[in-house]
Amino acid sequence: MRFLGHSTVRIELGGRVVLTDPVLTPRVGPLVRVVPPLDPSAWAGVDLVLISHQHGDHLHLPSLRLVRDARIVVPRGAGAWLHRKGFPHVEELGIGESLTDGQLTVTAVPAHHSGHRWGPRLTHGPHAPAVGHILEAEKRIYVAGDTDLYDGMAELGPVDVAFLPVWGWGMTLGPGHLDPIRAAAAVDLVKPRVAVPVHWGTLALPGLARTPRMRRLLAEPGHEFAAAVRNCRVVVTPPGTEVMHEPSA
Repeated sequence: MRFLGHSTVRIELGGRVVLTDPVLTPRVGPLVRVVPPLDPSAWAGVDLVLISHQHGDHLHLPSLRLVRDARIVVPRGAGAWLHRKGFPHVEELGIGESLTDGQLTVTAVPAHHSGHRWGPRLTHGPHAPAVGHILEAEKRIYVAGDTDLYDGMAELGPVDVAFLPVWGWGMTLGPGHLDPIRAAAAVDLVKPRVAVPVHWGTLALPGLARTPRMRRLLAEPGHEFAAAVRNCRVVVTPPGTEVMHEPSA
């Protein structure tokens, strides 16, 4: 497994290579990548792309074009819009539904987050409910996408590894997000053996990236999350690097 930055994780499981919410380019709209750029090997050989929701920092069209030949799975209701953008291999997966690819099973699970394209503070544009994903083969992995805590989250666990969002790209968090403390509460519910903070340390507005507060927000949320977690191993991985874990320990 490799944390590529923001909510993008490369997972090799069940004989398949999976990419979550790919953000692969130096820019995402007005945002810039503040960590080293990715080598194309980061997305080479991808079989399956999982999109959690339609926000531009998760369903990023320029990044998707780099993996357009892969099987792209979106929340139910988002497929027609993406087909119209020129992507030929798009499938929908609704909450509670599963698909199988080789030995890998992927199930869409709830997420408490805006499903509008132009959310979370706005409520217009194409809409499809946001989801997380459970990946199952030789291990059971939870990739949360974007979510806040919600009733029923405990039903997702236990899992071997959980990728949990702990911040975002701005000075503040909009609705439907986890901060480091709430992400630690999610660990108590989902009960992973290993927790990996994501959705931090990767993107910022150019004018803010150099300010002291933004530098702190880019550097600290993953470590604040680790300090708040109890009874679980946390692996704080810089964007772009391998996730080292020992889920059987």
